[in-house]
Amino acid sequence: MRAVVQRAQGASCSVEGKVSGSFEGPGLVVLVGITPTDTPKEAQTVARKVANLRIFDGPGAYDTDVAGSEKLAEARGKEVSALDLGLPVLVVSQFTLYGDARKGNRPSWVRAAPGETAAPLVEEVCVALESMGMRVERGVFGADMQLSFTNDGPFTILLEF
Repeated sequence: MRAVVQRAQGASCSVEGKVSGSFEGPGLVVLVGITPTDTPKEAQTVARKVANLRIFDGPGAYDTDVAGSEKLAEARGKEVSALDLGLPVLVVSQFTLYGDARKGNRPSWVRAAPGETAAPLVEEVCVALESMGMRVERGVFGADMQLSFTNDGPFTILLEF
């Protein structure tokens, strides 16, 4: 299982002009790719990691009066998670994370799970995040989606389990 985790300032997912999930302000956009051998265990692991990644500035991280110096303040940044801050997450399935273009110019998708395997595992990630108290917005599995968001930083992390 792969997850691309992106820190965002607002995000929206639309299908045929209708918004399926969105949030304003800070949060996470998570693109999830599934393989045929993935299990609910990997889905739970991805959810825990996404929720607890300490990639947001902690309170006072850049307050030089508190930190003592700008260098120290910069070093203290990126210290709390989306879960700590109560931030939302937009989860979108993306089989293309397992596209293989090493040979030729046409990607192969053989490493991506079929829909009947992938859909319940993507939903498992969402449910696990919700069970931790996170607000979860969703894409539409298998649909041609349009994502709109501002990558904050940019800050993007690839998780692989």
